[in-house]
Amino acid sequence: MIRTRLALALLAAVAALPAHAFDRDVSKVNGGITVEAGEQYGALDTVNGGIDIGANARVASAETVNGGIEVGAGAQTGALETVNGGIRIEENVTASGGVSTVNGGIFVGRGGKVAGSVETVNGAIGLVDTDVDGDIETVNGDVTVGIGSHVRGGLHYEKPGTSIIHFGKRRVPRVVIGPNARVDGPLRFEREVVLYVHATAKTGAISGASAIRFDTPQPPEQAEN
Repeated sequence: MIRTRLALALLAAVAALPAHAFDRDVSKVNGGITVEAGEQYGALDTVNGGIDIGANARVASAETVNGGIEVGAGAQTGALETVNGGIRIEENVTASGGVSTVNGGIFVGRGGKVAGSVETVNGAIGLVDTDVDGDIETVNGDVTVGIGSHVRGGLHYEKPGTSIIHFGKRRVPRVVIGPNARVDGPLRFEREVVLYVHATAKTGAISGASAIRFDTPQPPEQAEN
C-alpha cells in the first residue's frame, strides 16, 4: 500500500519538474549525497549514507536505505524516502511526492507543502503550518499536526504486528491536533492512543479513540505509560 502510493507520487513529481531537472542523477552504494544550495539534480539514490539537500535546491527525488534526509529551506523535491533514518524538512519546502520512513521520525517546518502522504512505522511525525495533500499513516510513532497545518487526507494508525516480542507494557502514542489545524479526512485508530484535539481544530470523523479537548497553546502533559 505504502509502496504503491509512493510510486504514484513519484510519477506526479516527474511530470511536475522540467526535463532539465533530470540531467544529473546521483546513485551510490556507500556514502552520503550532498546537494549544495541552489543546485539542481535529478534522482538521488544511496544505500548506506544520508542525503543533504541545500536551501533553494531542486531535486527530482531522494531515496536511501540507511541514512537520514535533510532538506534546506525553500527547496523543491519529489518523493523523499528512507528506511532507517529520519527526514527533516525546513521552512517553505515543496515536496511533489510522498515523505516516508520506516525507522525514524519526520518533521516538516513552517510553510511546507507535501503533495503525497506522510508515513512512518516507528517514528514521530511533526508538522508546523504545513499542507499535506495525502494522508498521515503510522503504527508506533507520536503525531503532531501542529498550529495552522492542513491535512486534506485522513490520519490512520495501523494495528501493530504481533510478530515482535515486547518486554513490559507497550508505549501508547500521543496524538495532537493543534490550534487552527485541520484534518479533513477520518481519524482511524486500530490501536490505543492518547488523542488531544484543540478547541479551534477541525477534524473528520474519529473512530477507535476518544478526543481530549484542550484550549491552551500546548496540550496537558501526558503521564508516562
